[in-house]
Amino acid sequence: MGNEKEHYSENFLFRLISEELQLKAFGRDMCTRFPPEPNGYLHIGSAYAIHTNYIIAQRFNGNFHLRFDDTNPLKEDIEYVNAIIEDIKWLGYDPGNHIYYGSDYSNEIYNAAVSLIKQGKAFVCDLTPEEMTEYRGTLTEPGRNSPYRNRSVEENLELFTTMKNGGYPASSKVVRAKIDMSSPNINLRDPVIYRIIHAEHYRTGNDWCIYPMYDFAHPIQDAIEGITYSLCSIEFKDHRPLYEWVLKELDIPEPPQQREFGRLSLTGVVTSKRFLRQLAEGGYVDGWDDPRLPTIRGLRRRGFTPESIRSFIEEIGSIRTQSTVDMSMLDHSLRQDLKAKTISIMAVLHPLKVVITNYQGNDSELLMIENNSENEALGRREVPFSKTIYIERDDFMEQPPKGFHRLSLNGEVRLKGAYFIRCEEVIKNPDTGEITELRCTYDPLTKSGTGFTGRKVKGTIHWVSAEHAVKADVHLYEKLLLEQKLPNDDNGDWIDAVNPDSLIIVKNGLLEPFVQHARPEQKYQFFRHGYFCADKKLTTAGRLVFNRIVPLKDSWNK
Repeated sequence: MGNEKEHYSENFLFRLISEELQLKAFGRDMCTRFPPEPNGYLHIGSAYAIHTNYIIAQRFNGNFHLRFDDTNPLKEDIEYVNAIIEDIKWLGYDPGNHIYYGSDYSNEIYNAAVSLIKQGKAFVCDLTPEEMTEYRGTLTEPGRNSPYRNRSVEENLELFTTMKNGGYPASSKVVRAKIDMSSPNINLRDPVIYRIIHAEHYRTGNDWCIYPMYDFAHPIQDAIEGITYSLCSIEFKDHRPLYEWVLKELDIPEPPQQREFGRLSLTGVVTSKRFLRQLAEGGYVDGWDDPRLPTIRGLRRRGFTPESIRSFIEEIGSIRTQSTVDMSMLDHSLRQDLKAKTISIMAVLHPLKVVITNYQGNDSELLMIENNSENEALGRREVPFSKTIYIERDDFMEQPPKGFHRLSLNGEVRLKGAYFIRCEEVIKNPDTGEITELRCTYDPLTKSGTGFTGRKVKGTIHWVSAEHAVKADVHLYEKLLLEQKLPNDDNGDWIDAVNPDSLIIVKNGLLEPFVQHARPEQKYQFFRHGYFCADKKLTTAGRLVFNRIVPLKDSWNK
């Protein structure tokens, strides 16, 4: 991955870990992990977390584990597992041949809870969720001990065994760690470590009806796998004391260390998995892979490359706090990645017919046009030229303002890679006054590539031959949300927040025949329009659909 190791040597997380390892090195190889819950799809913030863990492990010649936090059968599914693995590999982060699953450690985690009960460090609690909230206290007031806190070790062990064997209904009992109900850190106020869930697990079936909470399972899983550093986003900082408490009470030698980095947000997009689910499953967008979403699947379908995403993350570096980055940075990374490796073709999205009156006969000719002005290695291609062509409607003005350097009545312009043309006549619809056709003449001596050194024109416009044009639907995107104000509740109404112009579909755009066999995910630069990608979901043998990845210049802040 290029200079990523060198770049990461400059960030605060690397410096922190380096200093700690110099003071006390682990007796095992450096090892980090990324622990997604398989209840949804990865997004750009996930990619940032993956990158951080992966590159830090590489920098210290260590290992990287992909481990699924699959301890809630009510939300998890193998569909998400497979999608996450595919996305991580597509991004370029190799999880290796072995994928880890938290559910594989069910026995070890259960035994850890038993050990805490035997030490008098955990107890079975019968408080309802509402009562538990009441007892927990607030940020300014301490909590109160549960009336079940002083049950004997023997009673707790018997109750926990009955919970495990399915003897109680869901949510009727929980196991809580016995720490300190007066702690200023609410996470230490006797947190729940096990709960009852009667549901089939996608991996373990009906073997279990009790499942550990993430804050309890996570440090145990890290210890089992030999993780040295649990690198997580900043919202888990207040959970670190509980992470360390679990490892200490279980007497884990050389325990893993939790360290935090900032959480990444982008302007104009939402990265909360809860809100993404509302958008994807509520019909506001075309599923989790909608090109307007910041999911990895959405970005890939839109046309972003893994190289551009990694470059974007590298440019940000390691951040300490919650940070919001302008979406234009990601767009810039994509342009930088594609500008020298995509073929630039001509596409007319809002066509205006042009008849070249002095072009002889109905024959056509093939013109040689460069594929990329910045990369000669991409070669040249043949583009058909004929008597009737189409240009962009906004490339013509009958009475242009000063500074308009495209085509106008009695004006002259160069057709890209072809000839000079002059507009001699404008044909209009007699009923509406709309311009329907231009009658032009061309100068055969001005053919591109012939060394013509006569008069000059200021403007160059693109075109396609009417006879040879290929039709395609073209999707143009703007930011999905009108503002970053999100609905306040879990079932919020997104109608007013979603930009009605976030997707504009141009039907039957006219493209060069060069793209007629474009493969899904194949990328091009459309001259003057931006970078485009053949939609992997909608493009078929008989239908072309292109997504605009980004314009040639940033437009997000307009």
